[in-house]
Amino acid sequence: MTNSQLKRVVVTGLGAITPIGNTLTDYWQGLMSGKSGIAEITHFDPSKHTCQIAGEVKGFDPHNYLDRKEAKRMDRFAQFGVAASLQALADSKLVINDLNAEQIGVIIGTGVGGIKVLEDQQEIYLNRGPSRCSPFMIPMMIGNMASGLTAIHTGAKGPNSCTVTACAAGSNAIGDAFRLVQRGYAKAMICGGTEAAVTPLSLAGFASARALSTRNEQPQQASRPFDKDRDGFVMGEGSGILLLEELDHALERGAKIYGEIVGYAMTCDAYHMTAPVPDGAGATRAIELALKDGGISPEKVSYINAHGTSTAANDVTETKAIKKALGDHAYRIAVSSTKSMTGHLLGGSGGIEAVATVMAIANDRIPPTVNLDNPDPECDLDYVPYESRPLDIDIALSNSFGFGGHNVTLAFKKYR
Repeated sequence: MTNSQLKRVVVTGLGAITPIGNTLTDYWQGLMSGKSGIAEITHFDPSKHTCQIAGEVKGFDPHNYLDRKEAKRMDRFAQFGVAASLQALADSKLVINDLNAEQIGVIIGTGVGGIKVLEDQQEIYLNRGPSRCSPFMIPMMIGNMASGLTAIHTGAKGPNSCTVTACAAGSNAIGDAFRLVQRGYAKAMICGGTEAAVTPLSLAGFASARALSTRNEQPQQASRPFDKDRDGFVMGEGSGILLLEELDHALERGAKIYGEIVGYAMTCDAYHMTAPVPDGAGATRAIELALKDGGISPEKVSYINAHGTSTAANDVTETKAIKKALGDHAYRIAVSSTKSMTGHLLGGSGGIEAVATVMAIANDRIPPTVNLDNPDPECDLDYVPYESRPLDIDIALSNSFGFGGHNVTLAFKKYR
């Protein structure tokens, strides 16, 4: 398709279930106040684990969105995804009916899907035998169920898929949804990421890989992106969902518009299972290609919501990538990691971070990076330490990188 044939795509609805708030308003206020959602794990007894902290979602009641039978037949990751999707749809005031259902789709990414159900059913299998395993185990466990169940609960009959690209999954879902609307395959898409992997087995696996912080006595200070004293990431859970809509469709129904999505790129390091390529080449290309896709010159970028995991490898390589992609302008933009407050939602991170990026544009305010006490000398950009900052934002980027070498950059723009 020629550029003149591509549709403009805007954001008309947002939903968020996060460690710092279970509504869009509470999540945004939490970010603006520098609130940390990291605390000692309560889902299970973590005393045997080297890492005993996480960004758990607090006070979430699935029955606010689902009846009891439906909720019981869903893993927590799917409950989060459906809940945030229903929030975003309500926020957009888009009504799905028989006339438009086939033009509205869903793509929700996840890193590991229903791992809690898998762990629980394995325990039942070992202790009580195979006949006692739940007939709902498989549909509760598989990663596509957040997308499938969201369609069931909203009536969206258009394109439906699930991205499973580790920590880039939520951003890939948003980018793929953007392409479908941009090219006319859908009028609107519910998209984002969801995760509920704070479980004993997941925690043990990441800890064995020495990826997690062990700052158990200071949980709120444990996630510290770009700080030289960082010692690993902190797991989180939740969901972030965007309602993307073709511009003319949104204008015809008088929709509220938060911003416009204008660029998307994905690349692969093709280097290592878990480590990013040291020079940040793959991430650099993702940023450059997203800018090219959106017709954006580097000096137009005002803000980057960084992947910023609080790990030794990511923070330095992402900083290198930003500098290579944006040149000297990298030193004149604001960069922040909201993972410093929420922890790392794995496949859900791209969703809540895209929500944060769009809200930053809509409110002309940058979320901070908390816990940045002693910046790593190799991390020498403006990471907006501790306090949110007012800034007139025209273009903002959101970065997500995942195990396997997946790199994704999304580019958002103020709607004019």
